[in-house]
Amino acid sequence: MQVNEIMKQPVVTCPADGDLNQAAQLMWEHDCGSIPVVDADGRLAGIVTDRDVCMAAYTQGASLRSIPVASAMAPHVLVCHVDDSLETAEELMREGQVRRIPVIDHDGCPVGIVSLNDLTRLAAQARKSSVDRQIVETLAAVGARRTRSDFKARHATADSSAP
Repeated sequence: MQVNEIMKQPVVTCPADGDLNQAAQLMWEHDCGSIPVVDADGRLAGIVTDRDVCMAAYTQGASLRSIPVASAMAPHVLVCHVDDSLETAEELMREGQVRRIPVIDHDGCPVGIVSLNDLTRLAAQARKSSVDRQIVETLAAVGARRTRSDFKARHATADSSAP
């Protein structure tokens, strides 16, 4: 099975030059916990989660309207392509401990998103032991406890070591 068979589409995106209020509003209106962030050309630039929004507001002590999306998003995003197998997406989710993974086209533009909920629904429909076992392994790996340094590494940028 390929990711394009179960991904949620169309994907809701937020511009990199937007603010966190806009990202939070999109999450609220579309009942989702993360939004792929796109550059001016529509290519994936990062991802921002509901937790990122909360932590940015807390750590920066500012209103969401005054915090740029780019300052809170994770710039390094695990992605899969529309023609990747579902197993590839699951492996990335397990190894990266992420609950959602954007699906991009050959130009790097987001076209969908695969979530743990999508995998869970698939397992419930399939009722196949091998699928169930893979889903359970993915859920367990994604839900494993992470450290604060894992969070900091996820949000580090290429130039974060500069003084």
